[in-house]
Amino acid sequence: MSPPRTGPDPAPGRAATARPSAAARVRRKLSGTGASAAAIIIAVLWTLPTAGLLISSFRPEDQIKTTGWWTFFSDPTLTLRNYEEVLFGGTSTRQLASYFVNSFVIALPTMVFVVGIAALTAYALAWMNFPGRDWIFIGVFALQIVPLQMSLVPLLSLFSDGLTIGTTQVLPAWDLRGAFQFTRVWVAHTIFGLPLGIFLMHNFIVQLPKSLIEAARADGAGHGVIFRRIVLPLIVPALVSLSILQFLWGWNDLLVALIFAGGSVEVAPLTVRLAEMAGTRGEEWQRLTAGAFVSMVVPLIVFFSLQRYFVRGLLAGSTKG
Repeated sequence: MSPPRTGPDPAPGRAATARPSAAARVRRKLSGTGASAAAIIIAVLWTLPTAGLLISSFRPEDQIKTTGWWTFFSDPTLTLRNYEEVLFGGTSTRQLASYFVNSFVIALPTMVFVVGIAALTAYALAWMNFPGRDWIFIGVFALQIVPLQMSLVPLLSLFSDGLTIGTTQVLPAWDLRGAFQFTRVWVAHTIFGLPLGIFLMHNFIVQLPKSLIEAARADGAGHGVIFRRIVLPLIVPALVSLSILQFLWGWNDLLVALIFAGGSVEVAPLTVRLAEMAGTRGEEWQRLTAGAFVSMVVPLIVFFSLQRYFVRGLLAGSTKG
């Protein structure tokens, strides 16, 4: 028989403190050696198809069409012919070098438009009081769940026929030719990118110290001065993160550019030429291996050169203090 307890009962929270919580146990398991090994295996398996595509892009055409990429290790034969045909091929429909400019013309302006408008709108929604502000923010949030495909036909009809209310024509048709067709792509990309951009920038700007904004107002600074001299330097990580996301979306887009600009040589982006590269019957698919990596060069350069800002933008607001 155990002796009676004479001391005070332990504090109610002491047992919970002594025993690790379920979340702590899960975290410890995910940080162990087994979890690290599993993560490495998953990373290798995830990267394997890309590595096979890279190896195939340097293999001769006959080997690509007859054997798998893993046979390269038993018969290592390399060639640059696939890249030469992709970049400097004889037919204009298979060249990629001429369409890099079109992709830049599409991606860069839309990135600037989305980031600039999103930052200004997010500041207004976060630090300016006006009627209907909360409803506008709710509307911006709701627009994120609208599928892009649902708005393609109405927007194309607006560009082609204009907007008429009753007998009054509010907006004329956009009958644009040549390089001016990029304008419709810029507007479409900006419209599709603004809901997410405004939402991300708002969540970043609204977490700035309120005392900082109030001190600037007490000194007589208007909203323009506050945004330009105080808010803008503090939201650089968020601006860069949104710029990367918007640039990559514009660079990799095929649907929007093809619908609103067409597939002509003057305005066709890189993705349109990649889609045509395999030939009408898909018999020239070996060019796709080289074309895929050619199109990846610019996004990789942009991402890795701005990676530190991208990570800071993603982590902003996750901790305080």
